[in-house]
Amino acid sequence: MNKAWHIAKELMYDKDAFSQWLGIEILKVEAGEAVLQMTVRTEMTNGFNIAHGGITYSFADSAFAFASNSQGRKAVSVETSISHIAPVQVGDVLTATAKEEHLSNKIGVYHIHIINQDDKKVALFKGTVYRTSKEWEGSSE
Repeated sequence: MNKAWHIAKELMYDKDAFSQWLGIEILKVEAGEAVLQMTVRTEMTNGFNIAHGGITYSFADSAFAFASNSQGRKAVSVETSISHIAPVQVGDVLTATAKEEHLSNKIGVYHIHIINQDDKKVALFKGTVYRTSKEWEGSSE
């Protein structure tokens, strides 16, 4: 098991009731990168009978968190934005891919693309984190 997987799965996801409620499955976590998958359920829809924007936002935010914390230091969000570019339906299987675009001692910038089961992009997310000096238990950079 690699360090990034240990941080994402055992130190973060296993204690993250909301990501678990979303039904997120972690497919891959490596330094600066995370790939997650989830299926949209009826209770995630809004009055238009499509997924509530907060669902795709939260899904992307989880991928962002796992990727930005994957290198051993605790990182906290300071700015995020999302563009919803296609509707998401009940039953859609979404995949979020988070990639590190910039990393310095104190700041990290990540882009997250969310696609559906047909490889159609449904949302684009950008996030910036502040990297604290605190390391995750059992990890070292």
